[in-house]
Amino acid sequence: MTQKKSFPPVKSGLHPRNLHRERYDFPALIAAHPALSAFVHTNPHGDASVDFANPAAVKALNAALLAHFYGIQNWDIPPGYLCPPIPGRADYLHQLADLLAICNRGNIPRGPHVRGLDVGCGANAIYPMLGHTLYDWSFVGTEIDPVALKNAEKIFASNANLTSALEMRLQEHPDDILAGAINSNEYFEFTLCNPPFHASAEEAAAGSQRKLRNIGKEVTAKPRLNFEGLSHELWCEGGEREFIRHMISQSRPLADNILWFSTLVSKQDNLPQIYAQIERIGARNMRTLDMAQGQKISRAVAWSFYRTADMEKWARSRWKA
Repeated sequence: MTQKKSFPPVKSGLHPRNLHRERYDFPALIAAHPALSAFVHTNPHGDASVDFANPAAVKALNAALLAHFYGIQNWDIPPGYLCPPIPGRADYLHQLADLLAICNRGNIPRGPHVRGLDVGCGANAIYPMLGHTLYDWSFVGTEIDPVALKNAEKIFASNANLTSALEMRLQEHPDDILAGAINSNEYFEFTLCNPPFHASAEEAAAGSQRKLRNIGKEVTAKPRLNFEGLSHELWCEGGEREFIRHMISQSRPLADNILWFSTLVSKQDNLPQIYAQIERIGARNMRTLDMAQGQKISRAVAWSFYRTADMEKWARSRWKA
């Protein structure tokens, strides 16, 4: 029998407020979402686990996490759509909360008057769900995919604790990221985005195969993957670098409407170009939000056209600091 692995009691790389710092309590998760029980097994190390290469197992685990930690009972996504890792997504939101607190004398602003723009919300609607249950924020989500848009709306309509916290908007021009997303008289505290990071379908497939090998799975010609998602969720022409370049460029006309722009950046090699472009468009503040989940290191880059003193004025007027 394989020797039982020893794990640290707390995942110290996650944000201190992250609810997922401890290892999964499968009895509690199954109690919250009984359908998960069909996918829990004892792995070769003697620990309870699920098969992370099985899309149905990962979706059931996500549903259980949302039910147990966030009180969200009705969550589902259509077959083939991206099923996000919840601990890492929660970390992004906690980092944004800390960023807003800097403008607010160290206090995290809470309540529906704090508005986030989720660029490419997805069928899973993960950021608005977590942001609302953690901080009572409200969201506008944009989507180029009508199926994803409708599913996100269905999730929020099906959960009483999410009602009226999300407005979905169809982005009719796929090449636009921020352009046309909001009205001229609207204001948002932040944007957040999980951009497609591959430059082609072939590159996305290769990346998925690497993930399979990392979790000890045999790679087949056409692997079934929980992390595949649809093409527009995983890749775009030019990959992550080109997507973020367009996003930064389109942020300039919205300089007065949004306090902090932000996006995840998967590839560290893209950071120098991103920093340089943000400086070229005249941003007055820029931050890198570092995150870690296990051995995976990630980060978000945030930028603002507001000076620090003006951010504090924003806080006093909108958050009643």
